[in-house]
Amino acid sequence: MKLDCKPDDFRVIPGAWKRKHFKLDRVDTRIGKLYKNKKDYRALLDSFTEELSDLQRVLYAHGRYALLIIFQGMDTAGKDGAIRHVMSGVNPQGCQVHSFKQPSAEELAHDYLWRTNKRLPMRGKIGIFNRSYYEEVLIVKALPEVLAAQPLPEESVGHEGFWRDRYEDIVNFERYLHRNGTRILKFFLHLSKDEQRERLLSRAREAEKHWKISAADLKSREQWDILAMAYEDCLIHTSHEHAPWHAVPADDKRNARLIISHIIIEALRALPLAYPEPDAKQMAEVKRVREILEAEEKAAQKAGK
Repeated sequence: MKLDCKPDDFRVIPGAWKRKHFKLDRVDTRIGKLYKNKKDYRALLDSFTEELSDLQRVLYAHGRYALLIIFQGMDTAGKDGAIRHVMSGVNPQGCQVHSFKQPSAEELAHDYLWRTNKRLPMRGKIGIFNRSYYEEVLIVKALPEVLAAQPLPEESVGHEGFWRDRYEDIVNFERYLHRNGTRILKFFLHLSKDEQRERLLSRAREAEKHWKISAADLKSREQWDILAMAYEDCLIHTSHEHAPWHAVPADDKRNARLIISHIIIEALRALPLAYPEPDAKQMAEVKRVREILEAEEKAAQKAGK
């Protein structure tokens, strides 16, 4: 099945900061429904899930590429739900999800890419980051007290090009990963402030969702504008040819999941994936094993008569 949209419809154009035409508040958080009804949505998602499962098996067998999928977004943007629904049919042995919360003392004692480097997917596997190293140019940039708490050299923090250097480091790091076979998809789940309010109210009103409520929810709403500015700067400075950002309209969760599925599948389809061709030695072993097992099968059938 196909959607009435293209991955490029949501791509943040590399180098957008040079042309100064990208503004996050002009990017849609809601578009027309890509499904007719709930049943149609389920059919579309199931179709994508099945194809993604097939592609993941070939990715694993091929063994020359890895896929890293990064999810970022405001609180309640739907990152957890997107991961759960989109990846529901993928073999857990070939897919690993890592959520990055507040860094530990050990993590703060290393460079900021250290804790995520340890979780990068092996070739043949899909790795999913629920939040990522991008927190270091998002929440850390938006809230100066977070940066002040990090044990960084004074001359580094005081440098006027500090954030520019971090953007550059991240882009270079992703280019390095690309050259070594890791393909990167980055999704910013673009949620409106009004929709976030409705989702938080739903959590506050429904007993089974009360456990999701925390004091940080209202604090994040108070910081909405400054966080939005940090996201805008991040998207325009770190969307590049080998790892573009996709700003996915997230007010409609079902739409968002379909769009994400579509983009992931298109990225995997674009890779030259194939099951390995066995060499002569392996084919001889296949023949030997088949002959032994067929002989056993005949003996069992004869004994059963």
